[in-house]
Amino acid sequence: MKPRTLLAWSSGKDSAWSLHVLRQRGKVDVVGLLTTINEVHDRVAMHAVRRDLLEAQAAAAGLPLWPVLIPSPSSNEQYETAMGVAVARARDEGITRDAFRDLFLEDIRAYRQRQLACTGLHPLSPLWQIPTPDLARRMLSGGLRARLTCVDPKRLSKTFAGRTWDESLIAELPVDVDPCGENGEFHTFVSAGPMFTAPLEVRVGQVVERDGFVFADVLAPPSSARSERTHLRNAGTRQPPG
Repeated sequence: MKPRTLLAWSSGKDSAWSLHVLRQRGKVDVVGLLTTINEVHDRVAMHAVRRDLLEAQAAAAGLPLWPVLIPSPSSNEQYETAMGVAVARARDEGITRDAFRDLFLEDIRAYRQRQLACTGLHPLSPLWQIPTPDLARRMLSGGLRARLTCVDPKRLSKTFAGRTWDESLIAELPVDVDPCGENGEFHTFVSAGPMFTAPLEVRVGQVVERDGFVFADVLAPPSSARSERTHLRNAGTRQPPG
């Protein structure tokens, strides 16, 4: 039997492409998507993606969602405690691998390795050290479609929030901004790609600034204006690496 594997799922392009790569290689059996969710605002931490869209992604990927609820604000200790509960559940269910979307940040990869040491779960990084310009081309030519849900305005103009991540956007990025946003310049939401059985229909709602970041609210139409305003007031929160 192939090793049963969880995939850390952020709702963004790198985790989505990691799923595609793992399935293509066929060496492991991905059995679930592990996602940290802000329990106060019911959104994916940092990406600020609504839970209903996260669940739609999981359904399109044909995998169960493993939500890990964290408070807001969340300390690193609280985050690690919540993840420890998820790891214990995974071990009880015979899962032996935990895959991550890491590209080239050594400190975050080392952090994951330390956290999984002696847990019985072995970390995997299917995209590790693929040059990001090449990786971006592979994603786009492979049919991946994504929008920018969060922008760090200290690194990238706030006008990029909500835009489609495509060749045109990448060509407009400043030279010091990674085309995959690996240094935290931006985060994305994936609506289509070879990892999904069907594309997700989405639209971009309001764009707001909160906690030093710019968030674009991605919506699954139709959505009431009242619901949109309520969610936007609560959009976005930082989290430890995960």
